[in-house]
Amino acid sequence: MGGKSTRPTGDKREKCGLTRGEFLKLGGLAGAGAAAPSLLSGCGSGASGKISKGDLAGTTVTVATVSNSQMTDMESLVGRFTKQTGIKVRFLTLPENNLRQKVTQDVAMNAGDFDVVTIGSYDTPIWAKYKWIVPLDPFFSRMSGTERQRYDLKDLLKPIRSLLSRNGRLFALPFYGESSMLFYRRDLFEKAKLKMPDHPKWEEVMGFARKLNGISAGVHGIILRGEPGWGANMAPFDTFINTYGGRWFNMNWEPQLTSPQVKKAAQVYSTLLQKYGQPGATSDNFPECETAFAGGNGAMWYDATSAAGYLSDPKSSKVADRLGFAYGPTAVTPHGAHWLWSWALAIESSSRHKDAAFEFIKWATSKEYLDLVGRKLGWERVPPGTRYYTYRSTPYRHKPWAEIELNSINTADPQHPTKQPVPYTGIQYVEIPEFQDFGDAVGRYLAALIAGKISVDQFVKEAQREVLTAVRQGGYLKK
Repeated sequence: MGGKSTRPTGDKREKCGLTRGEFLKLGGLAGAGAAAPSLLSGCGSGASGKISKGDLAGTTVTVATVSNSQMTDMESLVGRFTKQTGIKVRFLTLPENNLRQKVTQDVAMNAGDFDVVTIGSYDTPIWAKYKWIVPLDPFFSRMSGTERQRYDLKDLLKPIRSLLSRNGRLFALPFYGESSMLFYRRDLFEKAKLKMPDHPKWEEVMGFARKLNGISAGVHGIILRGEPGWGANMAPFDTFINTYGGRWFNMNWEPQLTSPQVKKAAQVYSTLLQKYGQPGATSDNFPECETAFAGGNGAMWYDATSAAGYLSDPKSSKVADRLGFAYGPTAVTPHGAHWLWSWALAIESSSRHKDAAFEFIKWATSKEYLDLVGRKLGWERVPPGTRYYTYRSTPYRHKPWAEIELNSINTADPQHPTKQPVPYTGIQYVEIPEFQDFGDAVGRYLAALIAGKISVDQFVKEAQREVLTAVRQGGYLKK
């Protein structure tokens, strides 16, 4: 089942393997006509010749990154790296969509403004294909045996390492990785005399949400993402589609969004939020949901495993001592019921300081860094989901969610995300460049459904139309 993209390959491509149309789809700069020729000069090179670490002292590495708590922690600790290497690090923090656009512009212009980029698992193989980021194998091959042993590349979690590779070559190092799980309030479940199974069904969760909604002032039965976007409400909703037996496409790339399975997924997701969810959900993405649940406003929350540490830290969470953890709920099939994602660090192809950039990403993804975070900031705040070391040899392994987190990461299978065969890879996304656009479009219709502005039938009809147009224009579907 499943497998790699079967997209036609006969279209004319430029030197970087990127057509102008693809460049624009991938967040290229407005008015790209003047910049497009420069794209050719931005095509990646790998590691430079052998140099000593002392040659890198005084170099400044610029990191373009998203704003999240783990990245903020890294910024607060980077002085240790500078002290060890003499390499200075400058951070430019941007919203996720702006980050993609800025980096695209930087590569296209061969500007070299950024050396290191924070990149997601959806982007990594696509950016690697277009040579916007460089392969890391040459850097590792130049390391001494002692350095290689110290970094321990084989210690990286295999599913996460696979996400960040293309054609067997590693293009990014994981800063943190995650699957999805169900968080719940043990105190509220005890008060209502309810018991959460380790492996709940969405039907059971619906019943829990109904009974717990309003059990205490300001407590909603469940919190879910509602903000439109392929990386917002579509991330959890995609797992609903999968576990209710739906899929985005059949093997001929024909959209399948009007299927009974997708309709059922849409009905359950929207009902949960309309009847038992937080008010104004269509404005809530991960940060807003995390804040609401940490503030005690939800009985349950289905989202990323990486939130477990934040929720368990009494400095950031009012419910730290009342938390329960369960596996991502299922419906008719366990296929694709929980996702797989990583935020990782890659070296931009137009970087002027690739060797210093590699030293930085190596440090930020090392065992040494995990230990530093644990000692200085607490083991709840260690970036999770990257190394076996975390779950075997550090105090993090005793955290009550650690086993669920690791098992969920190990059992998520992006190659086979659905019960029926599909031509694409990805659990909470479809790994083709066009998904950014049509995933966002479907997310907007999902938000309209949640807000009660359209029906389930209208939602699937509009979603089907958007996706059909996208795959026709992309050359996947010839009809």
